[in-house]
Amino acid sequence: MQKISLVIPVYNEEQSLPALFERTFSALDKLSRPYEVIFINDGSKDKSIDLLREIYAKRPQQVRIIDFNGNFGQHMAIVAGFAKVSGDMVITMDADLQNPPEEIGRMVAEFEKGHDVVGTIRENRDDSFYRKFCSKIVNIITNKITGLNIHDYGCMLRLYSRGIADVIAHSEEGTTFIPAFAQKFASSPTEIFISHSRREKGVSKYSFFRLVSLNFDLMTNFSQVPLQFITLSGMIISALSLFLAVILFIRRLVIGPEEGGLFTLFAIQFFLTGFLISSVGIVGEYIGRISKEVRKRPKYVIRKEYGTGNE
Repeated sequence: MQKISLVIPVYNEEQSLPALFERTFSALDKLSRPYEVIFINDGSKDKSIDLLREIYAKRPQQVRIIDFNGNFGQHMAIVAGFAKVSGDMVITMDADLQNPPEEIGRMVAEFEKGHDVVGTIRENRDDSFYRKFCSKIVNIITNKITGLNIHDYGCMLRLYSRGIADVIAHSEEGTTFIPAFAQKFASSPTEIFISHSRREKGVSKYSFFRLVSLNFDLMTNFSQVPLQFITLSGMIISALSLFLAVILFIRRLVIGPEEGGLFTLFAIQFFLTGFLISSVGIVGEYIGRISKEVRKRPKYVIRKEYGTGNE
């Protein structure tokens, strides 16, 4: 019988962990198949690691812990978990219980139909209108830019075949957006609707600026469309600017010099300046990521492991 590996990043989730343990292990036990749960402590500053050690002491055959010596981010934590899995199917899940572990059985059923990636879409999402609206816009724009077809990039309850997980774990890229990366290499992906609930305990770890950074990572890692857009826009603006210059020159010859067009020129100049600054920023994002790749710094540093053979 095929084994499940469940990978859960943990960052300051001491309030959510007791309920997470109870519901997750209950859901997995009901599947009546071998499984392991790999928790990655991503530099938590609360008592999360102590609670993880307690559950490891109770379930040493099923629980693995990877303890980072700092905060390296959710996706790097998942990559570290992928490098340690032993199961045939690998599932990722957040520790905040917004996506119920009771849905794991449905994902496993889809995997056994022959799908190597099972994505999820949050149905009746229990979030603010602002977050849902922004998420929808980001999903549409990102799919257009990357050429992918993922309906909910923000939902981390997903299932991957062991082969896909190994590809991600051994990738040399310094930044990796797991759902998009897996979709690129999947041969038979699918998506299912799952339930969603509001976070009951703790606070979200994704600030506005962190979400913006994450989406820049996604766009720059999987597409050159932003650069191509800048190039094409620059050519169009240059052509329009030349056309405007010709019109202004003809007006000067026919009507004579005019003072009234000064503010129009200012408006055009402000637009071009804003466009130039935005263009430099996008190019800078690409250059910054190239710099990260060239430096070849470690993706993460592990302080200690429990249950993975490296205690």
